[in-house]
Amino acid sequence: MRVSFDLDEVLFVSPATHKTEPPLPFPFNKIYKERLRLGTPELIRSLQEMGYEVWVYTSSFRTENYIKHLFRCYGVVFDGIVNADRHLKEVQRGHSETLPQKLPNRYRISLHIDDEAIVCSMGRIYGYDVYQLNAEDDQWKEKIIRQAEEIRKRNASI
Repeated sequence: MRVSFDLDEVLFVSPATHKTEPPLPFPFNKIYKERLRLGTPELIRSLQEMGYEVWVYTSSFRTENYIKHLFRCYGVVFDGIVNADRHLKEVQRGHSETLPQKLPNRYRISLHIDDEAIVCSMGRIYGYDVYQLNAEDDQWKEKIIRQAEEIRKRNASI
Protein backbone atom coordinates (compact mmCIF):
# COMPACT_ATOMS: atom_id res chain seq x y z
CA MET A 1 0.00 0.00 0.00
CA ARG A 2 1.23 3.49 -0.86
CA VAL A 3 0.99 6.60 1.30
CA SER A 4 1.95 10.00 -0.14
CA PHE A 5 2.67 13.36 1.40
CA ASP A 6 2.43 16.86 0.04
CA LEU A 7 5.47 18.99 0.86
CA ASP A 8 4.52 22.62 1.51
CA GLU A 9 2.63 23.14 4.79
CA VAL A 10 2.59 19.36 5.39
CA LEU A 11 6.18 18.16 5.63
CA PHE A 12 7.78 21.58 5.09
CA VAL A 13 6.52 24.00 7.75
CA SER A 14 7.52 27.28 9.31
CA PRO A 15 9.30 27.20 12.68
CA ALA A 16 7.21 30.27 13.57
CA THR A 17 4.01 28.20 13.51
CA HIS A 18 5.09 24.56 13.96
CA LYS A 19 7.56 22.45 15.87
CA THR A 20 10.33 21.49 13.46
CA GLU A 21 13.27 19.17 13.14
CA PRO A 22 16.60 20.82 13.97
CA PRO A 23 18.10 22.71 11.03
CA LEU A 24 20.59 20.84 8.91
CA PRO A 25 24.27 21.51 9.60
CA PHE A 26 26.36 23.80 7.42
CA PRO A 27 26.60 23.75 4.39
CA PHE A 28 23.35 21.81 3.88
CA ASN A 29 21.31 24.47 5.71
CA LYS A 30 22.37 26.94 3.01
CA ILE A 31 21.24 24.62 0.19
CA TYR A 32 18.06 23.28 1.80
CA LYS A 33 16.29 26.09 3.63
CA GLU A 34 13.01 24.21 4.18
CA ARG A 35 12.31 22.98 7.71
CA LEU A 36 10.67 19.63 8.34
CA ARG A 37 7.71 19.19 10.64
CA LEU A 38 8.94 17.60 13.87
CA GLY A 39 8.69 13.81 13.62
CA THR A 40 8.70 13.61 9.81
CA PRO A 41 11.73 11.29 9.45
CA GLU A 42 10.45 9.06 12.25
CA LEU A 43 6.97 8.79 10.70
CA ILE A 44 8.26 7.97 7.22
CA ARG A 45 10.62 5.29 8.53
CA SER A 46 7.85 3.84 10.74
CA LEU A 47 5.45 3.61 7.80
CA GLN A 48 8.10 1.92 5.68
CA GLU A 49 8.90 -0.55 8.48
CA MET A 50 5.16 -1.35 8.62
CA GLY A 51 5.30 -2.31 4.93
CA TYR A 52 4.00 0.90 3.35
CA GLU A 53 5.59 2.54 0.33
CA VAL A 54 5.99 6.24 1.11
CA TRP A 55 5.84 8.78 -1.70
CA VAL A 56 5.91 12.54 -2.14
CA TYR A 57 3.14 13.99 -4.31
CA THR A 58 3.61 17.74 -4.62
CA SER A 59 2.37 20.41 -6.99
CA SER A 60 5.69 22.22 -6.60
CA PHE A 61 8.30 22.23 -9.35
CA ARG A 62 11.14 21.23 -7.03
CA THR A 63 13.19 18.63 -8.86
CA GLU A 64 13.12 14.98 -7.90
CA ASN A 65 16.87 15.18 -7.16
CA TYR A 66 16.42 18.18 -4.88
CA ILE A 67 13.71 16.37 -2.89
CA LYS A 68 15.72 13.12 -2.73
CA HIS A 69 18.89 14.84 -1.55
CA LEU A 70 17.16 17.04 1.01
CA PHE A 71 15.44 14.08 2.67
CA ARG A 72 18.55 11.92 2.45
CA CYS A 73 20.15 14.47 4.82
CA TYR A 74 17.53 13.33 7.36
CA GLY A 75 18.06 9.63 6.61
CA VAL A 76 14.84 9.33 4.60
CA VAL A 77 14.51 7.61 1.22
CA PHE A 78 11.17 7.86 -0.58
CA ASP A 79 9.76 5.02 -2.65
CA GLY A 80 8.45 7.44 -5.27
CA ILE A 81 8.22 11.15 -6.04
CA VAL A 82 5.64 12.96 -8.15
CA ASN A 83 6.32 16.66 -8.66
CA ALA A 84 4.44 19.15 -10.86
CA ASP A 85 6.55 18.28 -13.93
CA ARG A 86 5.85 14.56 -13.63
CA HIS A 87 2.16 15.16 -12.93
CA LEU A 88 1.81 17.33 -16.03
CA LYS A 89 3.61 14.77 -18.23
CA GLU A 90 1.91 11.64 -16.92
CA VAL A 91 -1.51 12.73 -15.68
CA GLN A 92 -2.51 15.92 -17.50
CA ARG A 93 -0.76 14.85 -20.76
CA GLY A 94 -2.95 15.76 -23.67
CA HIS A 95 -6.23 16.09 -21.77
CA SER A 96 -8.07 19.12 -23.07
CA GLU A 97 -9.87 19.61 -19.75
CA THR A 98 -7.76 20.68 -16.80
CA LEU A 99 -7.45 17.87 -14.30
CA PRO A 100 -6.92 18.44 -10.56
CA GLN A 101 -3.38 19.33 -9.45
CA LYS A 102 -3.11 15.92 -7.76
CA LEU A 103 -4.65 12.56 -8.59
CA PRO A 104 -3.01 10.09 -6.21
CA ASN A 105 -5.04 7.13 -7.44
CA ARG A 106 -3.32 7.45 -10.84
CA TYR A 107 -0.17 6.27 -9.02
CA ARG A 108 -1.99 3.59 -6.98
CA ILE A 109 -1.57 5.73 -3.85
CA SER A 110 -4.02 4.54 -1.21
CA LEU A 111 -3.75 7.52 1.16
CA HIS A 112 -2.59 11.06 0.42
CA ILE A 113 -1.82 13.59 3.17
CA ASP A 114 -2.35 17.23 2.17
CA ASP A 115 -3.19 20.59 3.72
CA GLU A 116 -5.30 22.04 0.90
CA ALA A 117 -9.07 21.75 1.26
CA ILE A 118 -9.53 21.61 -2.52
CA VAL A 119 -7.23 18.58 -2.82
CA CYS A 120 -9.11 16.92 0.02
CA SER A 121 -12.52 17.64 -1.52
CA MET A 122 -11.33 16.27 -4.87
CA GLY A 123 -10.72 12.94 -3.14
CA ARG A 124 -14.47 12.39 -2.87
CA ILE A 125 -15.01 13.33 -6.51
CA TYR A 126 -12.09 11.37 -8.00
CA GLY A 127 -12.15 8.42 -5.61
CA TYR A 128 -9.03 8.63 -3.48
CA ASP A 129 -8.54 8.68 0.29
CA VAL A 130 -7.01 11.80 1.76
CA TYR A 131 -6.14 13.03 5.23
CA GLN A 132 -6.13 16.80 5.76
CA LEU A 133 -3.25 18.05 7.89
CA ASN A 134 -2.67 21.74 8.29
CA ALA A 135 -2.54 22.79 11.92
CA GLU A 136 0.07 22.10 14.55
CA ASP A 137 -0.89 18.75 16.06
CA ASP A 138 1.30 16.75 18.42
CA GLN A 139 -0.64 13.57 17.51
CA TRP A 140 -0.28 13.94 13.73
CA LYS A 141 1.96 10.89 13.28
CA GLU A 142 -0.36 8.58 15.21
CA LYS A 143 -3.42 9.88 13.34
CA ILE A 144 -1.81 9.24 9.94
CA ILE A 145 -0.72 5.73 10.93
CA ARG A 146 -4.22 5.00 12.23
CA GLN A 147 -5.78 6.29 8.98
CA ALA A 148 -3.37 4.20 6.87
CA GLU A 149 -4.12 1.09 8.93
CA GLU A 150 -7.89 1.62 8.54
CA ILE A 151 -7.52 1.87 4.76
CA ARG A 152 -5.29 -1.19 4.65
CA LYS A 153 -7.85 -3.21 6.64
CA ARG A 154 -10.69 -1.97 4.45
CA ASN A 155 -8.80 -2.87 1.27
CA ALA A 156 -7.89 -6.31 2.65
CA SER A 157 -11.55 -7.15 3.20
CA ILE A 158 -12.54 -6.27 -0.39
